[in-house]
Amino acid sequence: MSSSLQQELQKRGPFASVEQEAMLAIMRTSDLLENRLARLLRDHGLTLSQYNVLRILRGEGKPMPCLDVAERMIQVAPAITRVVDQLLKLDLISKTQLPEDRRVFVIELKPSAKSLLKKLDRPVLDLHASLFESVPSADQKSLIRILEAVRTGVPD
Repeated sequence: MSSSLQQELQKRGPFASVEQEAMLAIMRTSDLLENRLARLLRDHGLTLSQYNVLRILRGEGKPMPCLDVAERMIQVAPAITRVVDQLLKLDLISKTQLPEDRRVFVIELKPSAKSLLKKLDRPVLDLHASLFESVPSADQKSLIRILEAVRTGVPD
């Protein structure tokens, strides 16, 4: 009997291992969820990376060095400078060079970004709810624990 992922991917033979199937299932699901969130954000002129930076800054509540923001990103953003430049161009953040260490730039939210995030809060939460409505809460909590175990087991 073939799995639903096997059918979805139109894979002729079985997966090489349960680990391979699990990995592909995570990747396929991640792509699907990211696409739905990206679509919502695109309607508000943002990318996933830009939104992530804005949420990190709002959560911190004060200016942060660019590299500290990059370390907290959900997805690794090797080009944090590019994302910051895009947000500057959108007039959502400000960027200041530290006088005590001219190599360090701090960024902070502008009022327009706070307003945009507030406007997005409910639609994003509603999207999360709709995407997981078919999964019981207990299963969602199990999924969180399983994914945490996977992340913990991945070597640096």
